[in-house]
Amino acid sequence: MADVRLWLVLAAVVALYAPTLAWLWERWTMSVWHNAHGMLIPVVVAYFVRDELERFEGPPEEGSAWGFVWLIPALLMQIIDGAMHTQLLSAASIVVAAPGLAWLFLGPSRARAILFPLLFLAFMLPIPLGVTERLHLALRHLTAAGVEHLVPLVGVPLFREGLTLHSGESRLFVADACSGFSTLYAAMTVALLTAYFCPVVWRRLLVVVAAAPIAIAANILRVSLLVVLVRVYGDEVLETWLHEGSGILTFVLALPLIFWLGTPPRTASDAAAPATHPS
Repeated sequence: MADVRLWLVLAAVVALYAPTLAWLWERWTMSVWHNAHGMLIPVVVAYFVRDELERFEGPPEEGSAWGFVWLIPALLMQIIDGAMHTQLLSAASIVVAAPGLAWLFLGPSRARAILFPLLFLAFMLPIPLGVTERLHLALRHLTAAGVEHLVPLVGVPLFREGLTLHSGESRLFVADACSGFSTLYAAMTVALLTAYFCPVVWRRLLVVVAAAPIAIAANILRVSLLVVLVRVYGDEVLETWLHEGSGILTFVLALPLIFWLGTPPRTASDAAAPATHPS
């Protein structure tokens, strides 16, 4: 009977949030420059929730009414969003409702075990440009300054005028899409997840502190590559797949490095021992 109630509630939740989920998908797939990592967050959360729950043996314990401490604020957020039509507040209410449903249907022990993965859903939320406008501007200036120093090292002359990069007759304007904010958001997301599962304290601190510089450096390298390509092949490069495709390069450079920093090297005794879940 409990399983039936759970599936009925889940069906009602999906129906309630269907417009919000469609809105989230639209934001995630809008461009590689905007919150593209968000579509991966629910998959990652589902994996770690399943991994945590598999550690429990026996039937689930009795659900706890403490779940309503989460569900009531989530419902209020949904009602307010219905009047404001922002969708973002509704999306945030999903993050608040998830632990409440866990407490209500899985019981306190299991709910506490999966609390961090569930709250990690917050990183799927798009951040409005108005909230991060100053950060975008600072990142754009930092990127332009970095490119100004890096590109001449490969023999390509470059002159910077504010946010405009001049190389020969070509000009590149460092716009919001080139700020690297998307990479920074994804890098911090991966860093926090990596740090949570890392058993070594100093590596946890290292991976969180290093995430932002790594993301910024990767974006500077990407924009520098675009400047060189424009210098060699002309402004038409910016109209090809290389422009947007280069955004993937920042993730390819930054994320594996963050994983590496947060993964302790395996010793011979580690290899011989059976795998255990990090505490």
